[in-house]
Amino acid sequence: MAALWQNGQARFVKSVYNSAQLPEPICAEIAFAGRSNVGKSSLINRLLNRRDLVKVSGIPGKTRSLNFFQLGDTLYLVDLPGYGFARVTKKMKNDWKGLISSYILNRQTLVCVVVIVDIRHEVKSQDLEMVTWLKNEHIPMLLVYTKQDKLTANKRQHNAAVLDAGLGITKSDRVLFSAKTGEGREELISKIEQFAV
Repeated sequence: MAALWQNGQARFVKSVYNSAQLPEPICAEIAFAGRSNVGKSSLINRLLNRRDLVKVSGIPGKTRSLNFFQLGDTLYLVDLPGYGFARVTKKMKNDWKGLISSYILNRQTLVCVVVIVDIRHEVKSQDLEMVTWLKNEHIPMLLVYTKQDKLTANKRQHNAAVLDAGLGITKSDRVLFSAKTGEGREELISKIEQFAV
């Protein structure tokens, strides 16, 4: 599987706006969740060695569907709508919430939810809610603390430890990552593959 990550073989499959549109459950799925504008799209692009496979936007709430990307024949990566301060109607937010929770709770081929958190900030309530909910539902998850290139090495370690404590996880439950420099990419791929085998 390792070679697939290097040569940009991922392809966009479809956008899903309701559960009836989900693709056939033919392989393992890794979902990516995070607050609006946390950098999910940039992270997935860096992970897949593609510059613009996943559309990046500066507008919170741009992703309004579950977007499926296929890596070879073995793995789907699923970009979930961001949670938090997206400028959308309450009804649309509730529709998203229903779609996301239904997908996470009922999709048998989902093997892990990657929760992306900005390492520069203290624990945000929405991130804690997501992590707590996944724990309570026994959904396998992996935390990624992104934007680490924006901090010094000392500050990075300090903030990571604060987030670990606040989210109730250990160092082995997360990866430090930078979409800009690619730091953490190999470790993240390795951990994803452990879930996907």
